[in-house]
Parts: sequence; C-alpha cells; structure tokens
Amino acid sequence: MTRTVFCQKYQETLEGLDKPPYPGPLGQKIFDTVSKKAWQEWTDHQTMLINEKHLNMMDPASRKFLQEQMQKFLSNESFEQAEGYVPPSEK
Repeated sequence: MTRTVFCQKYQETLEGLDKPPYPGPLGQKIFDTVSKKAWQEWTDHQTMLINEKHLNMMDPASRKFLQEQMQKFLSNESFEQAEGYVPPSEK
C-alpha cells in the first residue's frame, strides 16, 4: 500500500516520500508533510537554481540559500526563480 501524507504545498492528501530526504528533524518534517510530487518539483527547481546561479555546494552560504528556498517553495511562499526561466504553462 502506498504511503500518503497531507502535503503542505498542495494542501491535499498525496503519495508520500519513501524515506526522509535529509537526516534529522528537518528530514523527518519533510517526510511527514511533503508529497513525492512536491519533492520532485523542488529537486527539479533546486537543480535549476544550482546551475543558473553557479552555486557551490561546498559553500555553507550556498547550502543555506538552497535550504531557505526549499522551505519557501514547499510552504507556497515567494521563492527565487532561475533568471530567464518561463514555466511550461506560460510559453
């Protein structure tokens, strides 16, 4: 049986992640409140941010920036976009 969660991003019950994506309390919170769909969208967006902004994942400031953007993205707050990006529905 598929595990479901009430997704904080979509505000509906959707398929949940198979395991926490991070260690510790943050990973558990994401596991408990974020759907697979929302997490996949975040990882795609995160990849764009890393590439477009030339983020160095060895740099603590870059990791902090991504974590802040992740929390905004998953909470439906205003989050950083990759420059020049146009969502598929707007092309």
